[in-house]
Amino acid sequence: MADTIKITTLDNGLFLVMGAVTLTDAEGQLFHPERELIALCRCGTFTNRPFCDGTHAKIGFQSSERVV
Repeated sequence: MADTIKITTLDNGLFLVMGAVTLTDAEGQLFHPERELIALCRCGTFTNRPFCDGTHAKIGFQSSERVV
């Protein structure tokens, strides 16, 4: 069985990605994170793209997505 990847959406925050993943940018370039736990930005005002740098807390980003 393949390893499970889990993505958790945190209220007013980031996407927390757990598991071995490979990220691909819009140009098809690959990035292999060194860790199996990464935080991806959701607020759009980050400086360390695509990773979360905590800016969401400073700007008051609000989003509480729920599965329908």
